[in-house]
Order: sequence, then structure tokens, then C-alpha cells
Amino acid sequence: MRRPGAPASWIWWRMLRQVLRRGLQSFCHRLGLCVSRHPVFFLTVPAVLTITFGLSALNRFQPEGDLERLVAPSHSLAKIERSLASSLFPLDQSKSQLYSDLHTPGRYGRVILLSPPGDNILLQAEGILQTHRAVLEMKVNHKGYNYTFSHLCVLRNQDKKCVLDDIISVLEDLRQAAVSNKTTARVQVRYPNTKLKDGRNSFIGHQLGGVVEVPNSKDQRVKSARAIQITYYLQTYGSATQDLIGEKWENEFCKLMRKLQEEHQDLQLYSLASFSLWRDFHKTSILARSKVLVSLVLILTTATLSSSMKDCLRSKPFLGLLGVLTVCISIITAAGIFFITDGKYNSTLLGIPFFAMGHGTKGVFELLSGWRRTKENLPFKDRIADAYSDVMVTYTMTSSLYFITFGMGASPFTNIEAVKVFCQNMCVSILLNYFYIFSFFGSCLVFAGQLEQNRYHSIFCCKIPSAEYLDRKPVWFQTVMSDGHQQTSHHETNPYQHHFIQHFLREHYNEWITNIYVKPFVVILYLIYASFSFMGCLQISDGANIINLLASDSPSVSYAMVQQKYFSNYSPVIGFYVYEPLEYWNSSVQEDLRRLCSGFTAVSWVEQYYQFLKVSNISANNKSDFISVLQSAFLKKPEFQHFRNDIIFSKAGDESNIIASRLYLVARTSRDKQKEVIEVLEKLRPLSLSKSIRFIVFNPSFVFMDHYSLSVTVPVLIAGFGVLLVLILTFFLVIHPLGNFWLILSVTSIELGVLGLMTLWNVDMDCISILCLIYTLNFAIDHCAPLLYTFVLATEHTRTQCIKSSLQEHGTAILQNVTSFLIGLVPLLFVPSNLTFTLFKCLLLTGGCTLLHCFVILPVFLTFFPPSKKHHKKKKRAKRKEREEIECIEIQENPDHVTTV
Repeated sequence: MRRPGAPASWIWWRMLRQVLRRGLQSFCHRLGLCVSRHPVFFLTVPAVLTITFGLSALNRFQPEGDLERLVAPSHSLAKIERSLASSLFPLDQSKSQLYSDLHTPGRYGRVILLSPPGDNILLQAEGILQTHRAVLEMKVNHKGYNYTFSHLCVLRNQDKKCVLDDIISVLEDLRQAAVSNKTTARVQVRYPNTKLKDGRNSFIGHQLGGVVEVPNSKDQRVKSARAIQITYYLQTYGSATQDLIGEKWENEFCKLMRKLQEEHQDLQLYSLASFSLWRDFHKTSILARSKVLVSLVLILTTATLSSSMKDCLRSKPFLGLLGVLTVCISIITAAGIFFITDGKYNSTLLGIPFFAMGHGTKGVFELLSGWRRTKENLPFKDRIADAYSDVMVTYTMTSSLYFITFGMGASPFTNIEAVKVFCQNMCVSILLNYFYIFSFFGSCLVFAGQLEQNRYHSIFCCKIPSAEYLDRKPVWFQTVMSDGHQQTSHHETNPYQHHFIQHFLREHYNEWITNIYVKPFVVILYLIYASFSFMGCLQISDGANIINLLASDSPSVSYAMVQQKYFSNYSPVIGFYVYEPLEYWNSSVQEDLRRLCSGFTAVSWVEQYYQFLKVSNISANNKSDFISVLQSAFLKKPEFQHFRNDIIFSKAGDESNIIASRLYLVARTSRDKQKEVIEVLEKLRPLSLSKSIRFIVFNPSFVFMDHYSLSVTVPVLIAGFGVLLVLILTFFLVIHPLGNFWLILSVTSIELGVLGLMTLWNVDMDCISILCLIYTLNFAIDHCAPLLYTFVLATEHTRTQCIKSSLQEHGTAILQNVTSFLIGLVPLLFVPSNLTFTLFKCLLLTGGCTLLHCFVILPVFLTFFPPSKKHHKKKKRAKRKEREEIECIEIQENPDHVTTV
């Protein structure tokens, strides 16, 4: 019957939603009947799949070897700039000039030598040079041939000698001064630019660290220094043999540094090689193996205990255990599929077991709760079907949202390969998780239901004796074999109410949280929560630093910390490439170049050439004079010969032209080096389009830094699309539209809370935190949706009674799942890795914020705001009045009945 005042379209939409929902419930009911009638089939098929794909996973396991491909953006402007720069000036020949902190291309070995506090490392020149000679004399054997650094090094074009850092030349001068009994003050060492013995001006800002300058020194003379950094660059010809020899050399280099550290107690040595980042990235997986097993044991224990009851008939400890194992074998199957399709393992995939477990066990505990809500007098097959009809509709919806949301993360729109690979695996895991829950775990539930119907013990699988038999046995035997008959009163319709979590929620928590005196404190608590979340969202920081993904006690992290402390005064060397012919002799062009280079320490052939012309009193105001003096005089001098590598000439007849050139810029930075380099990059790039000089800027580290905006926008976009999909998918499944509204508000509150609080907890926006934010969205929906939908569909008289009913129906499953999830995270805290620390913090906040909303915030706020329950009360009053009127009419028509009474 149509309600007065309701539009016809609204009635049709409501009827359509009811039809769709009942259709889904009917489908799930039939699915439950199918599983209950063929449990052996649904138990065998998943087991066979797991065995098949699990064995293939062991045979095809292969780690990912390219760290840049994994964590750097797949499509970025920095990669285009690298390609263009390399086409002009090969990067293999110029990587010694393009200094980068951790992302130097090709193979290399790098060492930092650190003196004790208060000491001057420049006074230990002899010891440092001994270390240097040991590196040069170190040999590696390959197929019977011994290779030293001189066989593998990058060669200079002018004299075909190995490229070495200029600090070696400075140390040689200091050593010679010490041998000839001269004071080191006679050797003038300036910072950051110093003059070498051959007359060259050299930038040593990245080779000398912890510098203290002479007070009131106009020429920036060095008084003392704490650290020296030396890099040994190896040649890479692209051959597999050359790469293998280079890898052996790097391994021997790291071993030599550890050996020399034991011999030189007066110096601390920190070494780094090109494979160090990759090795320490994968080290997390090795360190986490035992902790993941401990986590599994904890989850198994928690699930088993939380599924137990004193009632030996209705207790289901083995179902809790089998539920967790169901999720485990689905993850193993997903891993097998991943490796069969030529997937390569990386440490970010360590989060998949925890993500899949959080969703899978939710389905397990909901099915257990759905089983407990069914009528005991029904056959076990009908009870299974009723449980599926009650639970699987919501679980199907939430699993679909997991699949869609992570599917968006696996789409080509995602620019970070690690996120894409993770999301692809997560989609497969969710599909298999869903299949294994309704098939494998459903079959286990069928067998458990059959045992319960036949009155078998839930643990020992033996017949439960009668009450008369138990009365004659000792107390311990009665406790073990009691089926709760004595505790169950004749008026109690649901014996599962004796479950300890259900009892706690019904008898204690529900009354406490809905108490009028508790509600003001909950409102204050939420305001505090929202304030801290908002404050954190305003302080989001970039997570481009690859150190966030490495094992915390690894050599790479130690090296990066020392490097950050003593060599953070200057940015990486930025290559400034002019890729079009330019009138360098023009005064306006010269002024534009000076303006572009202002604020930087420049290592520039242009600047040196202008000074040369000025000192030599040579006029070169036209093209022919400029290029003639440049080629015949400037580049012939020994101190300027190295600039030949920075200019590309072309010759057309007798006329020479400069078609491209490069110079190097270094910015002054502070301890927050990463952020300042990104700001420099963002300032220089627009100038390349607006100025008359066409140029590009490049440094190898830009490839990794070029995703700050990506790191921020990807989770926000994923969350926004996910919330929109929630609205679309649930609009036709929920009778009351306010259920959608409350779900969107709850999920947004949890998402922003996790984002803000993790920022306050010093978690940067890297690929791990992005994945956790995507998971937070789904985890919140997984737990809030059943609670909210039950509330809006409840028909009790008041909102308070409705929220009590909702908590009593779904609170047990939510508490079981979140508790198991949080306890399973604890072992991650003991893995010495920045990656697992990030994973632990984000997932802990996800579980904590979801639990806070489900059990504290929503139960209070839903008693204040719509939907109203008054129309349900009016309907019940109208029905009661109608019954009373019918009874009165019957009495009037039968007066004899009144007389009899």
C-alpha cells in the first residue's frame, strides 16, 4: 500500500531495491544449499588448487632485481630528460660529474671515512691514502684472470686515466707537505671550491664533510673537517660478463672496507655499492620470515579462542582455526598464480598476507555469527543456507569493493610499478579469498553443523552423554562434556547468547555506551580525534626517500644517515644541458645565463671562459672570434682541458658551431635536503620553457624524486572513486538511503583519521603508506557496512534499541576480526625494517580507528541523528489499536462469551 505523500518514483525505486536485495539473498541461499549438499567437492577443489599452484610458486620464485623500475615512476619527465641528456653526453662517461647521493647509475663503490669527534681528518691523509691504495690494488678473479680497478674504471678522455675524485689529489698534497715537514697550513684547502696543483678549480662540496672554516676567512679556507667521501666509478659496456665482474668487484670492495675497519680503529668506514640498495630492500623479506610465522600463530590462537564457548556442543574452536587456514591457503594459491605468470617478488608484497587476512577472517567470523543466528531446530543444511543468505550478500559487496578499488590501483593510471604489482596481486587474492571462504570454509561449516546436529563434541568428536549420565560423573568431566543444557533456561531461545563476547556486549557494553552520561565524553573524544587528524593532514610529507623501504639496521641506512649529517650542505650536482645552438658571445645571452645560474654554485665552462677572456684581455664579441679563441687557446690549457667533454662542436666547411653544451649547478641545502632539491627542480623546469635559452636539467636522483604529487594524489583519487562506487553499488541493495550516507561519512572519517595520525607518527607518503590508505578505505567499509545497514533496517521503537540490536548482531564478528588483526600485527614491530615499521603503524591505525568508530563513535552519534524510528513505533501502535478494535467487535457480536467469562 502506498504511503500518503510519497512520490510514485520513490515507491518504484524502493520496490526495485527490495527485489534486487531479495534476489541476491535468494542466490546466496541457493549457494549455501549447494555447498551443504556437496561439501566434499567444495572441500577438494580448493585443496587441489592450492597444492598445484603452491608447488609451482616454490619452483618459480624469483626476486625483482631492478629497484628503479619498482619504486620510480614508470612515466616521468625525469626519464625523458635522462634520455635526451644521454643522447647528447653519455651518462656512463659523465656520472662522476653528475654526483648523486644514493642513485648513481651503473656500478660503483663509495666509502665515507669519519674521524672521531674533535679530530681533523685532513691530518690523517696518509691513512686515507693507504685505504685508497688498497682499493686500487684489490683483485677479483674471473675465469682465471685477475682484474683490478684500473681494468674496470671509467677513463678520462684527455689522458685515458681512471676517473678519481679530486679529494685524492688534495690528500696527496697534504701527505707530501707532511713528509717534507711543512705545516698543512701551507696547503690551501678551500671549501666548496678549491684550486688543485694542476691549476684546476674543483668543487669538493660532496667529498669533504663536517667542514669548519677559518674564522673571518674571505677565501673560505678549511680549518678542519670530520669526513671524506670517495667514489670509485666502474665502466659499464652493457655486456653480461662486464656486469658480472663489476658485481664481484663491488662485493670485494665491501668486504675490504669491513676488513679495514677492523684495522683502523681511529677511523670509521661506511661503504656503499650499486647493489647495496637492492640487497637491503630485499633484506626486509628475509628478516620478516620468522615474524610472519609468529604472526600466523597469534592469529590462529586468537581466532580459536574467540570462537570457543563453555558449551562443548556449540563451541566452534576448530572452525576459527580452519577459517584462518582457509585464508592462508588462498594466499598460497594467489602467490602460485603470481609466479606462474612470471611475476617477480619484492618486499612490498609482504603486506598482502596481512591485507588478505583482515578481509578473509571478517568473512569467517560473519559466517560463524550467521550460523549462531539461525534456528537450532532446523536441519543443518537449511541452517547453512540461511547463514549464507544472511551474510554473503554483504560479504559479496565488500569483496567487490576490494576488487574494484585495488583494480583501479592496478590500472595503467597508476604510475608506480610497486603499487601496480601489489594491487594486481591483491585483486587475485581477494577473488580467491572469496571463493575459498564460501567453498572450503563453507564445507568445514557443513561438517561442523552436522556434528552439532548429531550432538557430537566440538573438540573430541564423540557423542555427548545425557544429563543423567553427567550428573553421576566428577565436576571436571561435567565441565568438559557439558553442552550448556543446565545453563540454558526454558525461556531462552538462543543458547549462543552464552558466548563470552556476546554476553559482554549484551549485558555490559551496550548499556554503558548508550548511557546518557557517557555520550558527552564520546563527543569530546571525537572532536579531539578530528582535530589531530586535521592537523596531521596539513603536514603530509613526501616519501620519495628510498631509505623508507630498507631494513633499518642495513649498511645502506647507516651510510645514508652519515651522508645526511656531514654532506647535506649541497644538493646533488644538477646537469644543465643547453640542447640548441646559442649565441654565447651575445651579451644578452650571457646575462640570461648568469641570471639562471644565480643562487647556485656553478661548475661552468662558460663562466671560466669569460674570466679567461677578461684576464687575458681578449675581445670575442662575434661568433668567429669566440669559437676560435675557445678552441685554439682556452681548451688547450691543461687546467681547462676537461671542459672539452662539456661542449659539442659541429663543422660546416671551415666554420665551427656549438650545437650543445652543458654546465653543472649545485644548490646550497640544509638537513632537509630531499625537499629542497624537489623545490629546485620545480623552479628550474618552468624556466626552461619561458626563457629564450632552451635547456633541460637532470640528475639521476630526479628519476626517484619525480613523484611527489603522484604520492599525494593517487590515494586521494582511489579513495574518492571508491566512495563513489560504494554509493552506486549499495544504492540498490539498501532499503534506506541514509545507510549509504552514514557509510560514506564513517569511511571518510576513518580514512582522514588514519592519514592525519600516520603523518603525526612520522610516516611519509611512500608506496607502502599509499597501499595502506587504499586498504583502510575497504577495511572501514568491511566493518561499518553491516553495522550501519542493520541499524537503518531495524524496527525497534528507539534509535538506542536499534544500535543495541546492531551491536549484538555484528559486534562479536567485528571485535573478533579486529582483535585478531591487531594481535597479528605485533610481530611486525620486531622486524628491524623501515618498511615493516610503516606497515605496522598504518595498519595499527587502520584497525584502531575502525574499532573506535564501530564501538564508540557510531553507537553514540546514531542515537542523535537520522534515520528516525518513530514511524516504526507508529506502525506498531496502529497494528495494536487495530487488533484491539477487532477484539471489541468480536465481543460485541458474541455477548454469551462475555457472560461466560
